[in-house]
Amino acid sequence: MKYVCILICLLTLGGCKISLNGASIPDAMKTVNVTIFENNAPLVVASLSSQFTEELKTRIRNQSKLSITSNDANAVFSGNITGYSINPVALQDSRGTQGNNQPLSGANRLTITVQVKYVNNLDATQSFEQSFERHKDYRPAGSPQAQETALIKDVTAQLTEDIFNRAFAQW
Repeated sequence: MKYVCILICLLTLGGCKISLNGASIPDAMKTVNVTIFENNAPLVVASLSSQFTEELKTRIRNQSKLSITSNDANAVFSGNITGYSINPVALQDSRGTQGNNQPLSGANRLTITVQVKYVNNLDATQSFEQSFERHKDYRPAGSPQAQETALIKDVTAQLTEDIFNRAFAQW
């Protein structure tokens, strides 16, 4: 009787698709096309468009069995970068350091906004068009260019995770 119960459980679970990363990609979905996300933000960072697009492709490759293609695909990601900004989020009194009583930035926030269109050619009800925004706060230090490059990488990773989860994990 014990073996019969185990056999029934195995047969029941055999039709389920379990994924450790939370993704629930249908078995019929094999390919995805990720078009270049053009940078239409008022403040343009030259490498951001290609960096974001490649990061999204890498996340899909690493967290699914989908093949990236430039031809007809089961799903298509497209969109553009609509916002890129660095703004102060905390002010620090400069009395005694500058002598002019002007506040200095104690911390800044890098924010990136991306408009994404996801088309699921197998199930149109799963398609969406949505804006995603992420930010990271930091204290200016060292080389501003090196710091900005690292921050862009962190924020891009957060954005691509959000987009992947929205498309494939339905969170």
